[in-house]
Amino acid sequence: MSEDAPVNTGAVAWPDDFTASVMVRRMQAKLHRWAIKDSDRRFGDLFNLVCDPAFLVTAWQRVSTNKGARTAGIDNATAAWIETSIGVVAFLNQIRDSLKSGGFRPDEVRQVMIPKGNSGKFRKLGIPTIADRVVQASLKLVLEPIFEADFKPCSYGFRPNRRAQDAIAEIHHFASESINYRWVFETDIKVSIQVSGILVG
Repeated sequence: MSEDAPVNTGAVAWPDDFTASVMVRRMQAKLHRWAIKDSDRRFGDLFNLVCDPAFLVTAWQRVSTNKGARTAGIDNATAAWIETSIGVVAFLNQIRDSLKSGGFRPDEVRQVMIPKGNSGKFRKLGIPTIADRVVQASLKLVLEPIFEADFKPCSYGFRPNRRAQDAIAEIHHFASESINYRWVFETDIKVSIQVSGILVG
């Protein structure tokens, strides 16, 4: 079988963490390569990858090892509670079955107020359920290598392995005497969309 042939994702076997991460990295490399090779390519069957056991196991690993894993959504379930009461495989099976059947619906997000710096003000923080976080992480694993193919090297916001410090270093580089750039513009863009007579934005 060709290395570029689509992967059959109908398997129900749950790989261990290491095997899952290797399988996911290989598929991400293929998706990225295909997206670079043909910028007009349409990926028609990504949903099966979101439901794929390797992607769900890797998504679970990312969610359960994140410091937010100790914080529950509206269902009061934490990663530790899932591991001890339901079991990870049973939990992932439930998610996979509900995704495949079309019955998956994200839960409401639990809102908490957290301090905004030292200003004495507060801001809302939304906390999804662990199940929703796993599905979001799986979606990110599938979509990120495709979208990364379209980003410019000068783009730093919310991208893997890029930090604000990297953007600052690039600004310093462009502001150096040898480059001769003299202006930095910062802007926020607000988009308003008219939907059925209602202004959204």
